[in-house]
Amino acid sequence: MNLAEKDRSYVWHPFTQMRDWNAAEPLIIERAEGNELIDVDGRRYLDGVSSLWVNVHGHHRKEIDDAVRAQLDRVAHSTLLGLGNVPSIELAERLIGIAPPGLTRVFYSDSGSTAVEVALKIAFQYQKQRRRPEKSKFLALTDAYHGDTVGAVSVGGIDLFHEIFHALLFHVLRVPPTIAALEATLEQHAHELAALIVEPLVQGAAGMLMQPPGFLRAARALCSRHDVLLICDEVATGFGRTGTMFACEQEDVAPDLMCLAKGISAGYLPLAVTLATDEIYSAFLGEYERKLTFFHGHTYTGNPLACAAGIASLELFASDRVLEKLQAKIARLHARLDERIAPIRHVVEIRRRGFMVGIELGPFAYEQAIGARICMGLRRRGVILRPLGNVLVMMPPLSITDEEIDRLVDATRASIVEICGA
Repeated sequence: MNLAEKDRSYVWHPFTQMRDWNAAEPLIIERAEGNELIDVDGRRYLDGVSSLWVNVHGHHRKEIDDAVRAQLDRVAHSTLLGLGNVPSIELAERLIGIAPPGLTRVFYSDSGSTAVEVALKIAFQYQKQRRRPEKSKFLALTDAYHGDTVGAVSVGGIDLFHEIFHALLFHVLRVPPTIAALEATLEQHAHELAALIVEPLVQGAAGMLMQPPGFLRAARALCSRHDVLLICDEVATGFGRTGTMFACEQEDVAPDLMCLAKGISAGYLPLAVTLATDEIYSAFLGEYERKLTFFHGHTYTGNPLACAAGIASLELFASDRVLEKLQAKIARLHARLDERIAPIRHVVEIRRRGFMVGIELGPFAYEQAIGARICMGLRRRGVILRPLGNVLVMMPPLSITDEEIDRLVDATRASIVEICGA
């Protein structure tokens, strides 16, 4: 069997209807350079979604490659359960140095879903250990997405992804992202709420839905007033995606718990963290017999190779002046979208914050698979995008060049026009 036949025979792909996958010719990536992926036949594709929102500085970046290789010469993995390791300590110090003020403790895991699970369990246990057991519920936004494990799905709110699992989930209160609705909900339910969880500024998997200006700042103030923890899920928005290192910065918000993953290792290795305040951390300290320990962990928690990649990535943010240079790229991308994409009659709306872009197309029924068909057209033009239903998502690496921005937008326009008409 060739690779395509082996793939069809053995691999079950995530978020993929395998009947359709098996009927088509699979795209199999063999290597990558810069902002391009290269398939087994040598064809090159601009990585327009950063390999599912994780790649930051481009592929095959020498500085990160070297850091991982150097760590391989020391140790590939050593548990954090009762031991420490050098890269996890050094990365934790660097993360605390750039995190919103007050976040002083780093709990490692290995994916965005697990970072959220950690935050939910910490918040729940924290309230019990401060003798507020009645504060055991969670508040989340409508159309929320926070991952695919059971706790993360419980606080999620997208029926397409989550409805089938409702019988497995715990009950969560929901609120639309408006200040008035949030204020009313907290007024009524704060006595029973452990925490509010939000993706700050942008709800990514919901189709790049933008929160109104000031919502996050109001959420922080209201949570503080009502003694409810604020969890900011920056898995998708962190590490420059919205134009600043963390989206929270844009409204001067410091959450009680913050979840990071995806870009933390620049797309090299699975890694995630949940950051917490000293006040929360301190509630877990005590004698054995009090059973205050946070009994949660992962085998690859704080993996040294992944942490080495994370350290190298943060060094590149500084040495390459990534965030400083990003502003002109954001302006160029947004201008090109307005010029080339917005005038197309089937483009309902272009939602954007920094390098997080959602192009909504309509009116089309879900079963028409318009987004998927346009993305297949993009492949023929040497660009990789992945849709969310009828929303085309653009989230290129922060290292994308001006010429590649133009290529990304021009190819997207051509594919939309091909499928939908001008």
